[in-house]
Order: sequence, then C-alpha cells, then structure tokens
Amino acid sequence: MSSPCIISVAITGSLPRKENNPAVPISIAEQVESTHAAYEAGAALVHLHVRNDDQTPTSNPERFAQVQAGIARHCPGMIIQFSTGGRSGNGLERGGMLHLRPDMASLATGSCNFPSIIYMNPPDLILHLAEQMKTYAIKPEIEVFDLSMLYQALRLADEGMIPKPLHVQFVFGIKNCMPAVWQVLEFQVAELKRLMPEATWAAAGIGRHQLELNHWALKLNGHCRTGLEDNVRYDGSRLAASNAELVGRVAELCGQYDRHPASPSEARTLLRLRPAA
Repeated sequence: MSSPCIISVAITGSLPRKENNPAVPISIAEQVESTHAAYEAGAALVHLHVRNDDQTPTSNPERFAQVQAGIARHCPGMIIQFSTGGRSGNGLERGGMLHLRPDMASLATGSCNFPSIIYMNPPDLILHLAEQMKTYAIKPEIEVFDLSMLYQALRLADEGMIPKPLHVQFVFGIKNCMPAVWQVLEFQVAELKRLMPEATWAAAGIGRHQLELNHWALKLNGHCRTGLEDNVRYDGSRLAASNAELVGRVAELCGQYDRHPASPSEARTLLRLRPAA
C-alpha cells in the first residue's frame, strides 16, 4: 500500500501581496475560502499568518480566532497551525494568540539572516514560546532554516521543553539561509533519524524551489509544504491560480512516489495529535 504524505498549505504568509498575485487571500473570508478549497484538493494542514485590512502582518488574536473558527467549521478535522514568525510581531507578542489552542504552532529554534532583516529568535523568546505551547497542549512544528536549529530543537526536547517526538520542517531557498541542495536535505533527514528515529519531518522550498522540494520530500518519504506564502507562481511563466492549484499539484505528484495525500485523520495519527473536536 502507498504511504501517506501530509500536504501542508501555507495560504498567505507575511510577504506576498495582492499586487504579486491577486489569488493571495488577505481578508478573513478569503482565507477561510482559500483554505477550504485547498482542503478539498488534498491539504490536511494549514499554516496561518493573518493580516490587517491594509495587508500588514499582525499577531492580533481576534483575527486568528475568526480564521480558526471558520476553518474548523468548513474543513472538518483539518490541522490548524499558527505561525509565531517574526514578521507578524515583536518579542512576546508573537505568541499572543496561542491561548486559542491551535493544533500546532511554528517554532524556530535559532536566529538567521533573511534577505532584508535578521530573523530574531533569542533563547529567552524560544523558551517562552515553547512554554506557551506546552501550557496549551500545542505541538510545535520546528522550523529549521539553518542546521544548528535542528540540534537546538533536539536539545530542547531532551531537556523536556519540547514534547517528543519532534515534527521538523526543513526550509530551503531563502537567500542567506539554507540553499536548496539535495545532499543537505539528505544529511539533515539522516541526522534526524539517527538522533530521534520516531520524529516526523516535512520540507518547504521557497520561490522557484517549491516544486523541487516537493519532489525531494516525496522521494525521501517525508511530508510536503506548498502554498502562496512560499511561491506565488505555479511555474516560471505564470502565476498560480490559487492555493488549491498548488496543493493539487502535490497531490498528483504523490502517485509518482507510491504515496497518497494523507487525510486529516491520518495526518493527526502520524503527528500524534489529539482527534479533531
């Protein structure tokens, strides 16, 4: 039998704007509608940023709550993951919506250089976010932009700050961070399996590397992330019509690697999450 692949869809992000691609969902209604279409296309997990009406990123808990409620209503069982990324707020406010108890939340375990900013994740902030996730029974998705972040996450798990087993997302293709190199992904996956064999992992490619990383993750029996947050284009020549189109592409690719898109219930089992309410 084919093995399941959890398809995660990052619907909005903090950078792409309507002028880059009109399909990027900004309003609450647009985000819920786009997520529902991606869910129907095969996505089992949605990664959420929210925006103000002027399109600026925000960590506003009310905004997160409304999108969360809409997705839970229209996408039964879908895993909801909040971003605690640095572009949506400063310091502790990045975790100000975790009391809403999403299934998962992203957690970067180190700082790195982005093209125009330093992505600041000092140790005290990492510990604060990890403690908040533990308090509200939220599973972290460890965001690895640099190899050292993998070892930091493993250390935090050994110290009891992050629950085991880890779920790790390897991110490739951001300028100044990890380049999209097959051997690097192979090494990181081998290290994760060596040090925590029961851990799960996914891979994300930014910009033109999105499709490339989808192929690599499927080949290595990992899970896939796609969506307009990472790349507003379907290929080098045209804009993606929707998040659902990008999800559908990954769903079709699964068959080439004897994989199938995981259902939300399969994804919850693989990630050891509580059943959907």
